Amino acid sequence: MQARRLFLLLVFILLAVSSEAGKNKKDKVKKNGSDCEEWRWGPCIPNSKDCGVGFREGTCQEETKKLKCKIPCNWKKEFGADCKYKFENWGGCDPATGLKARSGTLKKALYNAECQETIQVTKPCSPKTKSKSKARKGKGKD
Repeated sequence: MQARRLFLLLVFILLAVSSEAGKNKKDKVKKNGSDCEEWRWGPCIPNSKDCGVGFREGTCQEETKKLKCKIPCNWKKEFGADCKYKFENWGGCDPATGLKARSGTLKKALYNAECQETIQVTKPCSPKTKSKSKARKGKGKD
């Protein structure tokens, strides 16, 4: 019985010591962090070419920080990777230009990016019209 009490006491002591050690680590992280709240972030600059992994630099008062960032290689250069838009469905094909268009309204501007409220994008019309496949007869019936 006494051995059990001693064992439980040791377990509680170990738990108390480990929780105090965890608190000290959290305090250190807070001390190294910044008190600044008005960060201004620049664009993501890829390490090579015009897409992929890179860095974004931020400034606040006299402090500067660098964050890792990534520009997808299929991003739309006209409006930037930090501007997120909600797009309508594609319009019909304009036979004069061979393009179809759609517009988008700004949903979110990341890292204080300067974005247009609405944008218009185009893409070439597909060469042939897509038809919906019809269900095969006899399939799915018992």
